[in-house]
Amino acid sequence: MSGRPEKHSLTLKGHRTSVSLETEFWREFRRIATHRGQPINALAAEIDAARDPEVGLASSIRVFILNELLQNT
Repeated sequence: MSGRPEKHSLTLKGHRTSVSLETEFWREFRRIATHRGQPINALAAEIDAARDPEVGLASSIRVFILNELLQNT
């Protein structure tokens, strides 16, 4: 585990944005999107639309992933 966040570009509502997550979070985020049959941008857009505006997108994605993992244990 590197612990260093990796920056990736996403498209949300037609606009490009970048999100920094650790490698393990990116891997799990892609796995969840694939399992749901969604493009990663679509899943990120759902999380973005549902998040509190005072909470960053990267934090919201991490919490989403954690909740998904906890629900499946």
